[in-house]
Amino acid sequence: MCCAFLLAFGIGPRIGLIFVWIFSSRLGDAFSSWVWPVLGFIFLPWTTLMYALAWGPLYGVSGWGWVLVALGVFLDAATYSSRFAKDRYRPAT
Repeated sequence: MCCAFLLAFGIGPRIGLIFVWIFSSRLGDAFSSWVWPVLGFIFLPWTTLMYALAWGPLYGVSGWGWVLVALGVFLDAATYSSRFAKDRYRPAT
């Protein structure tokens, strides 16, 4: 069960980004180039997803939108650090 949760947590934002890309124009509007969404998809999917969702057409990201982006950075850091924590607490064989 734990492995399924970690797998969904790691793949979930990438699936969300694919849905945002297919069903809306938010990624194209929020980013001026295709390079940033692709790099975000590979390295920082939570941050990219939160930035695309927080972006507005008049002011870009402002106010509470930056809180969403910070939450995305935190979730990306938690996703990457969980791999190291798992190895740290694994019993020695």
